[in-house]
Amino acid sequence: MTIDQQKLEQLVGKLFGEISAGYSGALVLLGETLGYYKALANGPLTSSELAQATNTNERYAREWLSAQAAGEYLQYDPKEKKFSLSPEQAMIFNNEDSPAYLMGGFYGISAMFAAVPKLADAFRTGEGVPWGEQHEHIFCATAKFFRPTYLSQLTQVWIPSLENGMVDKLKKGAKAADVGCGFGTSTIILAQAFPNSHFYGFDAHAPSIEKARDAARKAGVENITFEVATAKDYPAGGYDLVAMFDSLHDMGDPVGAVTHARKSLNKDGAVIIVEPFAHDHLEQNLNPVGRVYYAASTMFCTPSSLSQEVALGLGAQAGEARMREVVTKGGFTRFRRAAESPFNIVYEARN
Repeated sequence: MTIDQQKLEQLVGKLFGEISAGYSGALVLLGETLGYYKALANGPLTSSELAQATNTNERYAREWLSAQAAGEYLQYDPKEKKFSLSPEQAMIFNNEDSPAYLMGGFYGISAMFAAVPKLADAFRTGEGVPWGEQHEHIFCATAKFFRPTYLSQLTQVWIPSLENGMVDKLKKGAKAADVGCGFGTSTIILAQAFPNSHFYGFDAHAPSIEKARDAARKAGVENITFEVATAKDYPAGGYDLVAMFDSLHDMGDPVGAVTHARKSLNKDGAVIIVEPFAHDHLEQNLNPVGRVYYAASTMFCTPSSLSQEVALGLGAQAGEARMREVVTKGGFTRFRRAAESPFNIVYEARN
């Protein structure tokens, strides 16, 4: 075998950069845990000032700051020997309402590495790994990762993209279900936007439902109910809208979930299904967005599906053709792509 030295060096350089980023990811979580980013939001600090502000050790703080500056995650002023967050860096690390907030992704990385032993066994046996048996970081990672998109897209773009006056229905007073709601982020956003409607959040993971209830209490939202239920056994009937935000592909029996949703709708009701953006063919998804979603699908989504009945293993990069097949098998006669962004596709299904 002949080695192309130039290609080898390019590949080594690329992978060394990714190893560097992986190392930095652990430090990001450390900084989040210790409150370092929030302290730096108040202005440039020396390592001593940061340590004092966060009640931590200066020597540790100095090394952390140096690593973050080397990765261009922080700014460093050599004259003043102070570190700071630029406005753009603050949008990524500090501002949870920012569409550029990426802290959830770092929690996801942590959960991935923690999952390696279980996934290695699962690869050998073919068995699934239930969502509730993943590392605890995956639950907050999911909530943090999707929240910025939900804040900027859910009520501004996705709901208005639905047909037959869905926005007006929700404004006047409707009944809606959020299936696979997790920590209830999407449910709470909807309930706040449409106070005359009542929203029901369902998830099979009991600890996540407890988090959702707590979040609703803190938000002061009363037109909302959270219950532990699967996508096939939540109370059916009377819904004007059933939503599945980034959850259908995680289910073992997505056809069964869609069937139950169809039976749960009012005559003129709709199902909104939001999925990670994906084309129908693998070669079309070989890009940075597909890379992230395939990785998450390998470690979390597919194992979750394979741990449940039917175990379809749809995956996070199913694409529109497979989603259409699932929805059609679930009994719907109308299915369309209602909206899209570089990261999501919004589907609408109606009887």
